[in-house]
Amino acid sequence: MGTAELVEVVLPGTVEPDGLELRYGSIPVPSAGQVVIAMEATGVSFAEQQMRRGRYYDQPPFPFVPGYDLVGTVLTAGEGVEPGLVGKRVAALTKTGGWASHVALDAADVVAVPDGVGAAEAETAVVNGVTAWQMLHRKARVRAGQTILVHGANGGVGTLLVQLARSAGVRVIGTASARHHDALRQQGVTPVDYRTEDIPARVRELVPGGVDAVFDHVGGRSVTDSWRLLAPGGTLVSYGSAATRDDSGSKQLPVLKILGRVWLWNSLPNGRRAYFFNVWAGRAFGKDRFRARLRADLTQVFAALQRGEVTAQVAARLPLARVADALRLAESGTVTGKVVLTP
Repeated sequence: MGTAELVEVVLPGTVEPDGLELRYGSIPVPSAGQVVIAMEATGVSFAEQQMRRGRYYDQPPFPFVPGYDLVGTVLTAGEGVEPGLVGKRVAALTKTGGWASHVALDAADVVAVPDGVGAAEAETAVVNGVTAWQMLHRKARVRAGQTILVHGANGGVGTLLVQLARSAGVRVIGTASARHHDALRQQGVTPVDYRTEDIPARVRELVPGGVDAVFDHVGGRSVTDSWRLLAPGGTLVSYGSAATRDDSGSKQLPVLKILGRVWLWNSLPNGRRAYFFNVWAGRAFGKDRFRARLRADLTQVFAALQRGEVTAQVAARLPLARVADALRLAESGTVTGKVVLTP
């Protein structure tokens, strides 16, 4: 890749991973208030797995450049931007556009990456870290001594949920396939095999009084099971519908069904709470407040990485040109942590 060339990955429509296209062009020039970032690491998240199937509930029309988040170095800054930002390593949540060698963003949307935290390591903690932090501390408000259930405890968000919860003194039960159980036990997690065990029965056996919080990205029937496993005063945080990834039909319907259940459950007078978590919630009502909260929470996650309370789980690093391999690997369900793309 020449230094003076932009390379980006384009999702042209509902395609298999091999259908992704590479597009070449000129490096963008920052407008007033913008920076151009030379990408060092961007991630393959569950959102892109849904987007390539046309199943992500608010994805843009095809064709577009995917990429939910990125880490890189500020290359150039537009008018009105603090010139000291140039040369600094930063992270950003983008939703789309991150799978590119160079990305222009509003300077207000970037968050400094602390010294000593590598680009790939930081990348594992951007969307996944903010999601895990906000669900644990802003929604479930977990406290030391509580017990939680984390579905997909070996996944991108799951690995961070587990580690942040353990560092807060919380007992964790985590679902994963058997190959991941030893790694979970080493982190102090009680593993449950979602393939061979009856999850609700096993969790009730472990915690007869119910758990204080459940974090559920599975959707479908799992959400109802999760709600029933809550102790009095417990919190369910639903944050996806992985079970419907390969379904056809409306991409909004699985989320609308969860939202309907959440509304219904919250109307019941039993002291339990349910949330459907969306990391972008609130942006429409106040961009400045959204940015301040994102910066505060991501800074906390990076500090936990820096202190070693959280270990970055980089499943694999592949160049942008091998994006099809990266997507296949992420979709295989065989890896722990995050598949990272580099320029």
